[in-house]
Amino acid sequence: MFTKADPQEYEMVAPGIRRKTLCHGAETLMSEFLLAAGHVLPLHGHPQEQTGYLVSGRLRLTIGGVTRDVAPADSWCIPGGVEHGADVLEDAVAVEVFSPLREDYLPPFGRGG
Repeated sequence: MFTKADPQEYEMVAPGIRRKTLCHGAETLMSEFLLAAGHVLPLHGHPQEQTGYLVSGRLRLTIGGVTRDVAPADSWCIPGGVEHGADVLEDAVAVEVFSPLREDYLPPFGRGG
């Protein structure tokens, strides 16, 4: 399956943090996050495992009480149910994959398959 770039609107997740679903299948979902410097993604958790890759910018990422600064080309994996959050140190773009599928992140008109 292939998905073409789409100008769909990003959804505001928290102040300064926007997300859009890029593609999904039956068991995984991939999202792009745009994060504005100086904002915070509050600590939270969800049952899905979350694997991420920082495309650009800098984040201070906390996973399960451990905090690390991440830079472009760094990646992470967050087990399901583990509390995590981020401080956005520089404008950033991150791509993350969730498994199993996050139904709350499905676009209104569907993408993927």
